[in-house]
Amino acid sequence: MKKYINMLKAGVLGAGHLGKIHLRLLQESKMYELVGFFDPFKENAKKVAKEFGYKLFDSVEELIAAVEVVDIVTPTLSHFECAKKAIEIGRHIFIEKPITKTVLEAEAIKTLASQFHVQGQVGHVERFNPAFTAVKDKIDTPMFIETHRLAEFNPRGTDVPVVLDLMIHDIDIILSVVNSKVKNVHASGISVISETPDIANARIEFENGCVANLTASRISMKNMRKTRFFQKDAYISVDFLEKKSEFVRMKDVPNNPDEFAMILQNAEGVKKQIYFDNPEVENNNAILDELESFAEAINNGTKPVVSLRQGAEALRVAQMIIDCF
Repeated sequence: MKKYINMLKAGVLGAGHLGKIHLRLLQESKMYELVGFFDPFKENAKKVAKEFGYKLFDSVEELIAAVEVVDIVTPTLSHFECAKKAIEIGRHIFIEKPITKTVLEAEAIKTLASQFHVQGQVGHVERFNPAFTAVKDKIDTPMFIETHRLAEFNPRGTDVPVVLDLMIHDIDIILSVVNSKVKNVHASGISVISETPDIANARIEFENGCVANLTASRISMKNMRKTRFFQKDAYISVDFLEKKSEFVRMKDVPNNPDEFAMILQNAEGVKKQIYFDNPEVENNNAILDELESFAEAINNGTKPVVSLRQGAEALRVAQMIIDCF
């Protein structure tokens, strides 16, 4: 049974596109009391405050002092400073992905959070995608993973390589299901319209033999967010965009198979029957779910779904990929 101690007082740093979504959801949530927000761009901040009625604070420090949870939805470059200020006065932090600009900053945030006994969660929202949550318990020791995350061009996010903008979602998902250390990384990236790579392909090899092949592009003609997991006697497909998933498994052929059964036979004469399963995918608001899961972790003293350590590890692997360019 879930135990909620109280509604947590929360404030948002950053009122851009995603920040406004967080503000609305925190206000709607029964697990948070939205206190207000701060945005350094005064014209935008005043517009948001006037349009939606949120309280606008005069500084980062004033907002942090007034809340229990700081929701950091600022550009990545400022994540570290915002998180550091919040943690040092004992505030819990929800921080958008990527956790920070550099791995050193991410490690420092982890250390500070431990030192000041506060909780932290990173906004890897695909962990809460219903297509993934519907099958994640079926993913067991995958040995080959293939991901494609393609997006039409959008100037927002081009201040960082496509690896940190898009691919990091898939890096986090892969690290969450592969119980092994990264052994090797090979990658290539190409800049087409931005100053940083817009298209990237990476191959991650793990110590247990698993291989993941990732492709990301932010100049595609269509949007796609698909991942396929291959494991012993099973294949799992997740469409993060369409919110659909498929689970295909193989078992030994029964003594009296159905006449319509799909049966495969390998070169050694071993027969396997194929079973198709399309799990029920329930609609949800993944951003609201990740925010409320963090409130649950704080109130119950449990580990956040996406910890600061996991956010730092995703960034570390992403940096290994970028270093290959």
